[in-house]
Amino acid sequence: MKAQDADTLKVGDILTIETPKNYQYSHLNLPKANFIIKSGEIVNYKKLPGTRVEITKIKTKNSKTIVLLKRKDGKKFFGSFPSIRASYKKALASGELSR
Repeated sequence: MKAQDADTLKVGDILTIETPKNYQYSHLNLPKANFIIKSGEIVNYKKLPGTRVEITKIKTKNSKTIVLLKRKDGKKFFGSFPSIRASYKKALASGELSR
């Protein structure tokens, strides 16, 4: 990751969720399956790749940048969750998010 990526990060930036390189997403804090099922929805993480998300909040603590993401199309994640959190630098480096 380039140093300028963190410097130019701002609320309103648009990112894309990509397919994880491993079996599951490690740096996107997605709701666990039991919470999705309890809300009456079906667990399907395979629909996430290609989803455009907008940064709504940025929090930096101990050199970690945590971003709050909401879907650009206005829908909720898994029908019930309006936003998710992500470790920005790690998610970009692992390919889970792209600019």
